[in-house]
Amino acid sequence: MSTTDIKNDAQDRMGKSIEALRHELSHLRTGRASTALVENIKVNYYGSDVPINQVASVAVSDSRSLTITPYEKQMVAAVEKAIMASDLGITPTTAGTTIRLNMPPLTEERRKELAKHVGHAGENAKVAVRNIRRDGLQQIKNLLKDKQISEDEDRRAQDEMQKLTDRFIKEVDAAVQAKEQELLAI
Repeated sequence: MSTTDIKNDAQDRMGKSIEALRHELSHLRTGRASTALVENIKVNYYGSDVPINQVASVAVSDSRSLTITPYEKQMVAAVEKAIMASDLGITPTTAGTTIRLNMPPLTEERRKELAKHVGHAGENAKVAVRNIRRDGLQQIKNLLKDKQISEDEDRRAQDEMQKLTDRFIKEVDAAVQAKEQELLAI
């Protein structure tokens, strides 16, 4: 294994950490309607739990409401029940076969609580990135110890690993800051 392989592996893993953070942040309710809010909800469909988007179409009708239309008429009650059982905290309104979710505006207290959660998620992503850096640096040290690379290559690889880490930490900060601004915007 070369220092380039170690660096590429670390870059891939750091990228996955950023993706995981963005995915987690997309599920936070910001008072603005998004289909990502309901994609984790499971509906009982003839005895098995399936994601809501497999039994109904989910659409954003305006900035504060979602429209859910089950593909089968008899699934309306099951979809409603799944939404009520979820941790969304939104009561669905049903008109015929269409279920509407109206997003209430967030209270100031809830906004601050969510902003704190975003900060924790960002910190966890930074820890993951730093752990990946530590693993990469350890692999580089092992190559030096086994005399597969020179001390100059070791130093250069460590510098590259630090630059990579700095770049991904900035990406985490940017994602967290963007989500916090979205939360605190009224």
